[in-house]
Amino acid sequence: MSTRFKPKFNIKKGDSVVVITGEDKDLKKPRKVMEVILEKGRVLVEGVNIVTKHTKPTSQNTKGGILKVEAPIAISNVMLWDAKAGAPTKIKRSRENGKLIRVSKKSGEASNNEHSNLHSKISRQVH
Repeated sequence: MSTRFKPKFNIKKGDSVVVITGEDKDLKKPRKVMEVILEKGRVLVEGVNIVTKHTKPTSQNTKGGILKVEAPIAISNVMLWDAKAGAPTKIKRSRENGKLIRVSKKSGEASNNEHSNLHSKISRQVH
């Protein structure tokens, strides 16, 4: 991806998403986003794109061996899950009281992300 502009994605850590393309495609099973990698335009989704990783024995992991871990997938391959509509949905951004909120296009409900709510509570306590 180009490093000239910082990309803006509608998917954040902790969101429920469905995989819309690829090997793990399932439009009915919502999964949780564990990490968003902005620089590469990829997301780490729980239980998706499982790869085997061969590890050597180290001081922390004395056994070593073969581990199964999640690998990131392209952010374009996932779509936000709307719990109210029970289906994948697109997102519309709108400003409310100077704050940017994400609104579901299917149900019209504001997306509640615990991560962003927690951040705003902490910043209020600090100031």
